[in-house]
Amino acid sequence: MTVTDLTPDRAPGRAPEGAGTARLKVTGARVLRSEWAKFWSLRSSWITLGVAVFLLILFGTVAGYTYSPDADPMGPPRPGGAGADAVSLALTGVTFASLAVGVLGVLLSAGEYSTGMIRSTLAAVPRRLPVLWSKAVVIGPVVLLLATAGALAAFQLGAPGLDGEKIALSLGDDGVLRSLAGAGVYLALVAVFGVALGVLLRSSAGAIAVLVGILLVLPGLASLLPDSWYETLSPYFPGNAGSSLYALQESSGALSPGAGLAVFAGWVAVTLAGAAFRLRGTDV
Repeated sequence: MTVTDLTPDRAPGRAPEGAGTARLKVTGARVLRSEWAKFWSLRSSWITLGVAVFLLILFGTVAGYTYSPDADPMGPPRPGGAGADAVSLALTGVTFASLAVGVLGVLLSAGEYSTGMIRSTLAAVPRRLPVLWSKAVVIGPVVLLLATAGALAAFQLGAPGLDGEKIALSLGDDGVLRSLAGAGVYLALVAVFGVALGVLLRSSAGAIAVLVGILLVLPGLASLLPDSWYETLSPYFPGNAGSSLYALQESSGALSPGAGLAVFAGWVAVTLAGAAFRLRGTDV
């Protein structure tokens, strides 16, 4: 008679010891997948991205069809005027789109603090910093692709409205594609800037207020400075440096596109560094 070994370790149907308690290792790729899933599971992500692209295309198209070099200066303001070109008209909606993607970046990070979900996130990722990097990596390329496509669409849709005008351009003209792609890069950096501000300030309202203040209000307030200070400092403000990224014609006193990219990316990097320091060094 054959005796079957039915010791606990080898009993039929019994899982190996520790199999039920095995834990997956936390890796950068897994954190990135988690943040990707969270981003697309939120309805606000779809809506805000859609609004940003819609505004970019809408304002750019309307500007192309309403442009008039002989518009009455005393009449209602219209896009264009002296120094206008087909690209600047197509990118009229960049300011509005930047607000949308910047708010989306803030909500992606600070939103977890307002809901309390950040506790679960950091419990799952004790090292913390991969969470910040993953949020930035998720939103940056998504905004880059959609915003660049939106800028191209705005230019192409508005081009028929400029037929016969001196400022009319085509995609093949010098600097056009670079400017349209620059708008996508700028909006992507604004989205990452929003993520960094959200983690740094941990308040959606506060981070949005700071974002708007830095990008839109600060350049206006800087005009109160003495002329010599304003001319020296103004090109390095985040909003002004970022706008030089997608300008077709370099205006007097403004940075070149490459320098504007370096300066604005530097602002974003410094803010990310501050967010990383606070995330790593303080409690939730």
